[in-house]
Amino acid sequence: QVQLVESGGGVVQAGGSLRLSCAASGRTFSRYAMGWFRQAPGQEREFVAAISWNRPITNYADSVKGRFTISRDNVKNTVYLQMSSLKFEDTAVYYCAANTASSMPTRRQNEYDYWGQGTQVTVSS
Repeated sequence: QVQLVESGGGVVQAGGSLRLSCAASGRTFSRYAMGWFRQAPGQEREFVAAISWNRPITNYADSVKGRFTISRDNVKNTVYLQMSSLKFEDTAVYYCAANTASSMPTRRQNEYDYWGQGTQVTVSS
C-alpha cells in the first residue's frame, strides 16, 4: 500500500503563486505515476496534472496549462505542484494520488488507487 500526505495549501490573492507538496511512503514510489486532482465547492473532483515515474512525461488539464507545473523527486519520495497566476476558479481542495497499475500519467480518476487527505487552496480577490 501507499500513504500520501499533502501540504502547502493556504490562502493567496489572485495572480499569486503557491507550491503544493505530496510526501509518499510505503511501496516503492519511483514506478508509480502520480497525479493531482481538485474538487471545488459544489463541483465534482477533476483532473489537474499527472507525471510519469521515469521519463519527463507530463499531462495537464487545459485550464491549468502554462500556469501549473508538476514535478517529482524520487529520492525524497515527493511530488510537487507549482501553481502561478492563480485565479479565483482555482479555489478547491487539492488531492495527490498514486497509480500503482501504470507508470504513465493518465487522466482518469478511477485509475488511481491511493489518495491523500487533501489540502485547501483558496484564491481571493
